[in-house]
Amino acid sequence: MRLSAAAYRVPTDAPEGDGTLAWDATTLVLVSATADGHTGLGWTYGPPAVLPVVADLLAPVVAELDPDDVPAAWAAMRRRLRNAGRPGVAGLALSAADCAVWDLKARRLGLPLARLLGTARRQVPVYGSGGFTTYDAARQHRQLATWAHEQGIPRVKIKIGESGGTEVTRDLARMAAARRTVGDQTELYVDANGGYQRKQAVRVMRAAADLDVRWYEEPVSSDDLVGLGQVRDQVLPDVAAGEYGFDLVYFHRMAPYVDCLQIDVTRCGGITEFLRAAAVAAAAGLEVSAHCAPHQHLAVAAATPNLRHIEWFHDHVRIESMLFDGAVPATGGAAVVPLDRPGVGLTLRAGEADRYRVA
Repeated sequence: MRLSAAAYRVPTDAPEGDGTLAWDATTLVLVSATADGHTGLGWTYGPPAVLPVVADLLAPVVAELDPDDVPAAWAAMRRRLRNAGRPGVAGLALSAADCAVWDLKARRLGLPLARLLGTARRQVPVYGSGGFTTYDAARQHRQLATWAHEQGIPRVKIKIGESGGTEVTRDLARMAAARRTVGDQTELYVDANGGYQRKQAVRVMRAAADLDVRWYEEPVSSDDLVGLGQVRDQVLPDVAAGEYGFDLVYFHRMAPYVDCLQIDVTRCGGITEFLRAAAVAAAAGLEVSAHCAPHQHLAVAAATPNLRHIEWFHDHVRIESMLFDGAVPATGGAAVVPLDRPGVGLTLRAGEADRYRVA
């Protein structure tokens, strides 16, 4: 089995930002796993520094393995990363490679990846995610109205915690505007990206009590587990975190402090570790939500009994629809899991993708 990787940097369609970061382009790193004339695809969102990890560390240790033995490949790659450090760039590489190996196995067997993993559902609930702090009122309104009223997505999320929590007045005004846009029948979610302090996060949500916010993501830093728990116990919305989890122990430690665990298959260690992290959440009585990279999540989300939803993240939906054939819509608030095509159900549009290739 041969692993290779390429990076594609795609400019955003408008400046994007949240409580603690801003950006004008997003890089998708695509890992290909090839054996016996078949190629599986897996990807992550991160810097081109992921590529040498794949080429120099991961590819050699799986070269002689049976491509159907996904657990053996995952274990070999994880061991190889011991001294490189599992969190961060190495974890992104492991995640994309694991997804590619699963996809390769499904394609070799002529099966949709969702059939190989097994399904708990055939349609996966989604929530529209964007509402960046860099948007003006008109752009935020257009985006939310499109999701809620044109596409029928019954859950939408905006970013708050602007400038590290120093623009609370604007945060509250944008939350109120979002509620006016979507009406009373759509669930309103917010994501502070760790921008607030503990009591500040509580005060913000109490000030927004009449807006019926249902989801409060990273009200404080995800590193502040005690703070997450304190906020959770003092506000009505569900408190969620977990998108920065790179290994199983991370989710085990966080589970007692949140209402819903977020897992990112492109960071946590791939499909192999996503399923294990979801089991950890289930043991704690929690549901899980898939963070970003919606098309990379579809099959594993379909296989997860305690899944709440997938984040239908504007930036990644756009990129995956641009670079791959087979992308699906989320009209009505759910994405249909591909069961009529082998593997993940996507093929790279090589000509389109090459325009954005940077490594």
